Amino acid sequence: MTPDADDRARYPTEDPAMDRTGSTPPAANPYARTRRRGPFTVVEVTGEIDLASEALLAEHLNAAAGEPGADVLVDLRRVAFFDCSGLRALCRAERRARDHGGRMRVVSEAPRTRRLLHGAGLLGRFPLLPGIPGEDM
Repeated sequence: MTPDADDRARYPTEDPAMDRTGSTPPAANPYARTRRRGPFTVVEVTGEIDLASEALLAEHLNAAAGEPGADVLVDLRRVAFFDCSGLRALCRAERRARDHGGRMRVVSEAPRTRRLLHGAGLLGRFPLLPGIPGEDM
């Protein structure tokens, strides 16, 4: 996957019923939950993100990224496994955030996350943060 390759469909898991712009975030699920922290929309990701769990993550990412001017932080500190399906969801949501005048960054200090993003050529697209700004680390 190249940094700008978002597959053919722009937001494949999106449908009008999932448009959360201006409303509450999607319900938490075993892989993702969304919360507000000051000026940030934080999507906390847990467990193993692969083809089977991608849609549950994408639901949260797409909703957060669809807010005009959103500053989205994707917290990957509790992720055990993250494959190209997760990267695809991140890329699509990041594009959506930019389309709505926002941005998306990744929270993780794990070397495996840095290696994954570097290997995919995505480190420049997803700046890594060591933690959520304003929270105790």
